[in-house]
Amino acid sequence: MTRVDTSVLIAGGGPVGLGLAIELGWQGIDCLVVERRDGTVPLPKANSLSIKLMEINRRWGIARRVDAAGWPAAHPNDYVYCTSMTGYELARQRVPSVAARGEIPYSPEHALGCTQLYFDPILLARARELSGVDVRHFTRLESFTQDAERVTARLVDANSGQAQIVTCKYLVGCDGAGSVVAATIGAKPEGFGLVSNSINIFFRSAALPTLHDKGWARFYRYIDAAGSWGELIAVDGRELWRLTVFNDDLAKDADTIDADAYVRRLAGRDFDYEMLSVLPWERREHVVDRYRLGRVFLAGDSAHQNSPTGALGMHTGLGDAVDLGWKLAAVLRGWGGAALLDSYQVERKPVAMTNVVVATAEYNILAGLPGGAEIDADTQAGAALRRRFAEVFAQARRDSPSVVTDNLRLNYGYDSSPMIVPDGSAPVALDDAQFRVVARAGVRAPHGWIAPGHSTLDLFGKGFVLLRSGKADTGGIEDAARKRAVSLAVVALPEEKFATLYGCALTLVRPDGHIAWHGDVPPDDALALIDRVRGATAHATKPETEDALHA
Repeated sequence: MTRVDTSVLIAGGGPVGLGLAIELGWQGIDCLVVERRDGTVPLPKANSLSIKLMEINRRWGIARRVDAAGWPAAHPNDYVYCTSMTGYELARQRVPSVAARGEIPYSPEHALGCTQLYFDPILLARARELSGVDVRHFTRLESFTQDAERVTARLVDANSGQAQIVTCKYLVGCDGAGSVVAATIGAKPEGFGLVSNSINIFFRSAALPTLHDKGWARFYRYIDAAGSWGELIAVDGRELWRLTVFNDDLAKDADTIDADAYVRRLAGRDFDYEMLSVLPWERREHVVDRYRLGRVFLAGDSAHQNSPTGALGMHTGLGDAVDLGWKLAAVLRGWGGAALLDSYQVERKPVAMTNVVVATAEYNILAGLPGGAEIDADTQAGAALRRRFAEVFAQARRDSPSVVTDNLRLNYGYDSSPMIVPDGSAPVALDDAQFRVVARAGVRAPHGWIAPGHSTLDLFGKGFVLLRSGKADTGGIEDAARKRAVSLAVVALPEEKFATLYGCALTLVRPDGHIAWHGDVPPDDALALIDRVRGATAHATKPETEDALHA
C-alpha cells in the first residue's frame, strides 16, 4: 500500500473543492483533490455566477475565460413570466445584455450567466495550471483519523479497488450532500430542512426558440391554473435548456416522472426535443452545527445547503474556499496563529445562515405567485386574471425588487470575528435594494479604479495590504509585520480620489479583501494589531479545536 504526504487533502472535486485547490495553489500551498466521479458535469445544476463570484474569478485570473464561456453577450438577461412559451406573457423583468451594460460603479465585474457545464472545466484547468495542486478522479475518501499533528486518510481507487494512505496537515470536506467528512466529525444539519421535492429536466432543442414570441431571456417562469409551477433556464442561448419543477411530492424516482408532460406543458404544444436527463432532488435549507473538528474542516454543500433560487449556493461555497484557503496558507507558512483557523466558522457560518434563509424566501416568493383556473384562457375572466397578475407583480417588485440584493452578495460583514478590529459603525441593511458603498471593519474593501483596468480589488490576495492616503505614518505597522514575518504591502492611493471612498487615512486589508482595521493614525500598539489580525491572540471562544478530539 503506497503512502502520500500533502499539506491539505480536499475531499470532493466540484466547484468548491476545485476553488479551494486554486486558492491554496495560488498561495503556494500543495494540496491533493480527490473526486469519486470522473469530473464531468452531466447536468447544469448551477447556472448563474454572482458579482462576488466574478470578483473571485478575477482574483484567480480566470474572469475573462468565464466571460467567454458564459451566456451570449448579445442576449438579454430578462425574466419572463408566462402561462407557457406559446401562451400569454404575464410580466417581464428587463435585464440588459452583457454587451449593453454600462460599468458598475461599485465593482470591476458583472454577474454572469455561466452554467457549471462550462464553469467547472475552467476551474479544473486553472487548478491543474498551479504547481503543487494534484487532482485525482475516480478516487474516493473512504475513512480518516486524526491526532494533534496530522490527518491520516484511506483513499480507494474506484476502478481498481486499490487503497492508498495519505497523510496531511489538514483535511477539508467539500464532498457535498451526504458528506463522508461531515458524518465522520459528527456535524449535524440545523435549520428548516426539506423545502420541497423538485425535479430538474435537462433537454436539447434548437426548435424551441422558433415556437414563440417571447424572444430570448435568461429565465422563463410558468404560471397556469395550478399556480407557479416551474422555471426554464436557457443554458447556452442556443439549444440547451433546464426546466426546474418546483414541487412534485411524487418525484422520488426518475422512472416514475412524466418528464415529457412537463416539457409539453412549458411549451404549450408538442415540439422536437432530445431528453438528456431527469433528476428528482430535495430542495433543502440547513447549516451544520460545526464547520471544524481539530484538523478537519467543511466547506460548501457539506456545511450548508439551500434552494438554488437566487444563486447563493456556489456563491456561499466559494466564499468559504477563499476564507479558509488564505487562513490555511497563513498557518502552514508559519505566520498565522492558532486562532486564525478558529475564525473560519465564526466568520462563514453566519453568512451561510443568512443565505440559506434568504434563498428559501426567494423560492417561496416565486413558487407562491398566483395562478387561476382561466389565466391561460382566451376569455374575459382569463384576461382579468392576467391583468390582475401584472398589477400584483408590478407592485410586489416595487415594494421588494428582490430579497437577494448586491448588499447581501457584497456587503456581508465579519463583525463577530476575533480577527477584525470593530470600528463601531452600523452594518448595512442587506435587504436594501440600493447598493451602499461602505468601508467598515469586517466588510469587503470597496472597489475603485486605480488606473484603467486596475481595481483596488486587484491589490488584495497573497498578503495583507495597508492602504494609505496622504502622509499618514505606516512605520509602526510595517515594523510589526516584519517582526511577525507577515507579508504586508503598503500602497499609497491618491488622497483626492480615495479619501471619501475609504474614509480613513489608513486601511489594513486582509488577503481575502476584507477590512481588518482602519483609522487615521496608527494604533499605539501596532504589534498587538498585527498579532490580532493574524490570529495570534484569541478574542472569542474557540468553536472546535484539537481539545475536542479527546472530549
